[in-house]
Amino acid sequence: MLSLSPNSSKKPFKRVALVGKFHADGIEEHLKDLAKLVAGLGCEIFIESETATHLGLSGYPIKTPQDFAGAIDLVVVLGGDGTMLGIARQLAGSNVPLVGINMGRLGYMTDIPFQSVKDTLPKIIAGEYEADTRTLLEGVVLRDKQEINRALALNDVVVNRSGISGMVELAVHVNGSFMYIQRSDGLIISTPTGSTAYALSAGGPILHPHVAGILLAPIAPHSLSNRPIVLPQDSLTEIEMVNGLDVIVNFDMQSQTNLQSGDRIQVRQSDKTIALLHPSNHSDYKTLREKLHWNEYPSTF
Repeated sequence: MLSLSPNSSKKPFKRVALVGKFHADGIEEHLKDLAKLVAGLGCEIFIESETATHLGLSGYPIKTPQDFAGAIDLVVVLGGDGTMLGIARQLAGSNVPLVGINMGRLGYMTDIPFQSVKDTLPKIIAGEYEADTRTLLEGVVLRDKQEINRALALNDVVVNRSGISGMVELAVHVNGSFMYIQRSDGLIISTPTGSTAYALSAGGPILHPHVAGILLAPIAPHSLSNRPIVLPQDSLTEIEMVNGLDVIVNFDMQSQTNLQSGDRIQVRQSDKTIALLHPSNHSDYKTLREKLHWNEYPSTF
């Protein structure tokens, strides 16, 4: 099992599970090449069950994510951040670390370019890596005081209207204290990990992954005085759906519930975490420079 202590000795990983994005062009061949690379390092290879089913992969044992804990030492995700979000939510609290190989154009969690996987992944499997613990949110949807949905989110919990409906009206309480009535297109409750996702496009601040906080970012608020705010990590945020049509709450855009007036969503930091592994020379600031093009200076500089 992985120890996240910075002073612990890092042993090579032996049992590796592969997870792939189903619809990416050429993903089947890339996964086969990746399996050969990892097997050549002396590792035992497993294919995640949905990946195997959708791509028709054979020749390696298959395991469901529910069976990873205690049986898998490392999960290698080939795809984008959406693929990582899906598997990370399932593995939260399992103490099984993940490493992301980026097949897309924009990846903050899947930060290893596929072109460099032959150089980078063997070093990580050999124990040359940096471990990064990420927090998740847990949300509960209540209707008439009865729980109708409960889910985890690595990026964010989002309450928003459909594209054709009008404004939504939300009442927000934090730790039992009334904060405001917000009229807007919706509200984003984000982890530091999710601060570079939807919350960023809504005008929220970027939080370093190690910042202990929860971000609330309104989506197109009616009042410009409704600004993003960072709350303490132990906060309980409750959002009441006061008024609105075709309003939903979603968790990482992968689990959603249609809301009615009077529904309440309670969101707090989960006690479950995940561990992302990066190359030993990883820098969060380098990732931001590359993804947000901060390194593109005018030619006169």
